[in-house]
This record gives sequence, C-alpha cells and structure tokens, in this order.
Amino acid sequence: MPDDLQALGRAVKYAQYQQHRALDSRLATAGTTLAQWDALRAISRSPGASARALAAATFQSEQAFGTLAGRCAAQGLIERRPGNGRRIEHYLTPAGERVLKAGHQIADEVLAACYSALSPADRATLLDLLQRIGEGGGA
Repeated sequence: MPDDLQALGRAVKYAQYQQHRALDSRLATAGTTLAQWDALRAISRSPGASARALAAATFQSEQAFGTLAGRCAAQGLIERRPGNGRRIEHYLTPAGERVLKAGHQIADEVLAACYSALSPADRATLLDLLQRIGEGGGA
C-alpha cells in the first residue's frame, strides 16, 4: 500500500512537472515566465490585492512574491500603489494585460496538449478528485 501511495504522489508530481516545463517554455515566447504569468493572473483576479493575498494565491512566500512583483513592476507589467497603512496594492498595467492575454492563449494550447490523452469525462473526474484531495487539507 505505501508503495502505491508513493507511486501516486510521484505520478502527480511528474504530471505537474511536465505541465510546468511546457508552460514555462512556451510562455517565454510571450516574454514572461510561468511565475510571472501566474502573478499577473492573480492580480487580474483581485486588483488592488496585497502581497500577502497574492502570495497565497500563487503558492509563494510573501518574500518570494515581493521579489517577483518587483521584477514585474520593473518590466512595466504591474503597478504597486500605497494602500491603507503599510499595505501595497497591486494592479496590472496595459502591458501586463497584454502579456496576461497572450499567456492565457498559450496556457490553453499547452494544457490541451497536456491533457489530450484524457476524455472530457476523465478530465472532469480528475479535477473532482484533485479538488477533493485539496479540500481534505493534505499533510
């Protein structure tokens, strides 16, 4: 039984690794990285959000997100504005919107290829199973 669980864990990790490699490679053609595009996507979903909220949304530490946001701001993809107290709010610039849009198109193509071996019903089942695992709190 433990070997089956370890094989399952490794298979999930390998699928994620392949997906991330393919996305990062193709997103480079749009002038961005997977981490940057994910940050732009999170900011787009929650304009004005704090670094803390965006770090959580992108599965990063606050420090890592702050470094990433600094790079995105230097590239003119996002704008950081003072909020209440020490809070810094994050917004996409028009250039960030363009990169995000290009990234969405690339992600759709890459993910379609990554999951092409699965039928729509299989993809729905996989999504449901992964969501159930995520809701369980994990380790």
